[in-house]
Amino acid sequence: MKQNNAVLEKSLCFAVRVVNLCRYLQTAHDEHVLSRQILRSGTSIGANIREAQHGQSRRDFLSKMNIALKEATETEYWIELLFQSNYLNEAEYKSIITNSIELKKILASISISTKEKYKKPNS
Repeated sequence: MKQNNAVLEKSLCFAVRVVNLCRYLQTAHDEHVLSRQILRSGTSIGANIREAQHGQSRRDFLSKMNIALKEATETEYWIELLFQSNYLNEAEYKSIITNSIELKKILASISISTKEKYKKPNS
């Protein structure tokens, strides 16, 4: 992966949004349990993408990208839970869930294309 690419940039921006969301949840709602959960999964996405950059093999790269995808799926769950439990209003929810879904789609696409390349002979 290139140093300046969309998935790295989007995952970092998303992680910053998650950190700010946690800060908001803790100060405005005195909510600490759910905020820690989303902080862990939401920031792990970018960390795994960054780690995948230096994977030892295509399999290692794919494994890290799949972990990032799983973390993105978990983060989406926490966002939905925060909305359903009225910690987020509809505008806040729509804003961050849109970013989460976009990141998930990118990660799924990378995972699929990497698997396809791995199946080709001489790759």
